[in-house]
Amino acid sequence: MTELSQAQRTWRNPLFAWDSAQEVEQLPTASYVSHQEIWERTRSSRTKLFQVGRLRYYHKWAGHGQSTWHRNRYWPTRRRMLRIRGEYNDKSLRREKTIVDKRPIWWVMGLIALALVPLIAPERLENTLLTAGVTFGIYAAINLCWMLVIGTASIFSLATYAIVGTAAFMTAYASTMLGLPWWLLPPLGAIIGLIFGGIIALPATRLDGFYYALLTLGLNELCRVYFVTSKEFGSATGGLYGAATYLPQDWSSTGQLQLAYYACFALMLLALLLYRSINGRRLGRILRIAPEKREAFAEATGVNFRQARVRVFLISSVGLGFIGGFYSANYGGVAFSIFSFDTVLLGLAMLVIGGIGRAEGAVVGTLIVVFFDKVLITLGPIRLIIIGLIMLFVVLYLRNGLFGIKQQFRTWRNKKKSERRSTRAEKGGEMLPEEATEARNPDDVYRRRYDKMQREFLKRLVTPEVIDEHRRAPQGQHSESLERLLIYFRNQPQPDKYAITALQSTNGYRIVALSGHRGVAPRVVEDKIYRSPVEAYHGVFLRRVQDLLES
Repeated sequence: MTELSQAQRTWRNPLFAWDSAQEVEQLPTASYVSHQEIWERTRSSRTKLFQVGRLRYYHKWAGHGQSTWHRNRYWPTRRRMLRIRGEYNDKSLRREKTIVDKRPIWWVMGLIALALVPLIAPERLENTLLTAGVTFGIYAAINLCWMLVIGTASIFSLATYAIVGTAAFMTAYASTMLGLPWWLLPPLGAIIGLIFGGIIALPATRLDGFYYALLTLGLNELCRVYFVTSKEFGSATGGLYGAATYLPQDWSSTGQLQLAYYACFALMLLALLLYRSINGRRLGRILRIAPEKREAFAEATGVNFRQARVRVFLISSVGLGFIGGFYSANYGGVAFSIFSFDTVLLGLAMLVIGGIGRAEGAVVGTLIVVFFDKVLITLGPIRLIIIGLIMLFVVLYLRNGLFGIKQQFRTWRNKKKSERRSTRAEKGGEMLPEEATEARNPDDVYRRRYDKMQREFLKRLVTPEVIDEHRRAPQGQHSESLERLLIYFRNQPQPDKYAITALQSTNGYRIVALSGHRGVAPRVVEDKIYRSPVEAYHGVFLRRVQDLLES
């Protein structure tokens, strides 16, 4: 058994029988190592890997067949009701449809749930929930109009409640003094909001950012001081009351709360319609052309960016004035607390928690803050601390409010998946991590992995006997080990491949590296000049072996 193993490690030269002077009878060969063993050793890793993320699930149903497919859009925007993508399934050999954007479905489900709250609310919590629902509907409408100013128009205005409060006080005063009916108060408030918004919009053409926010905050405080110190607007009673209201006085308190709830719910739907009609049409798209101080680019493309911002501000002011008139018609008057700094901070908290620039963020942020402020009122002042902590958490750890969590999580998941792929590629040593994550063709990774396994195997074949054999006979019949090495060297790509060139001046030879490009001369690798082609071939072999061992 020992003699057989020794025979397996000895290579016999078939040309020795021809009595060639340059051939040897036998040479020792390297011990056999299984390729599977090298593969297992190469792909093993000490790094513990975890599965990160999952594939997105999209429900698919049959396509439209031969009929024409109409992508319906809901008025008044250019947005499709459902973002549906048609595709062809290579496995089932049929057309399929996929809902890419499911947000309209969630909107419909959420609005239906809000509409059913008075019907499913527990009896002991009915009055509390309905009162909170009335506040939620009004503040959600205000925040939707405010979102047009901050998110769409990118105007950092803090005078939102100044417009709402001014319209509410003026309409309440007109109702108590002139006897106007309740249904005239919202249109009158819209006119007042347009006038007041036009006055506030003038500085927006010159000021921007922090300075405009300070100006509008001071304007809000100025309005509060004026109405608080005015006898005509109820400085002695804490507000102006006695305006006409749409709530029947002969109804029960529960019936009045239910009517007020659905009226405020309808007001929120009108504000949502206004938001979609502005943000989803040409005016909103114009403003999205120049985000984050790129007004110069918008103006260079022929877009009057400043005029578009002022138009959005005026439209939102009309909506805020309409809400102010509805506010006085709903409560039969208005209190000075609508101008308070606490109200402004709570409104900012609603926008920040939900996410600036999103209609769903304004609605959900308002729902969260109103729930803690109105439903959990038994907690006392600690509920305001909870709202502040939520706002602090959102600012510190979330990029765009609660509705930015999904995109932020996907970004983090893709990053971890890339790191996992790079770790998997790095452990074989065949590709750098940044190359593995950016490689478009996955076959390149496996091709380099196979090359890495082959190099690990060929390194074991480099022995002094093989080098001495090549020195004696660079060309001709070789042993198995040397032949494997030479075949690998010959199959390397053309760029930077070693070759020899003849020197006519000295009748010598020099080693060069080919460029691999037509018309580009090879570069000289070393200054050493060899006297014969045999020495030059062996010099090339030694350089290739050195590169192999250092790889």
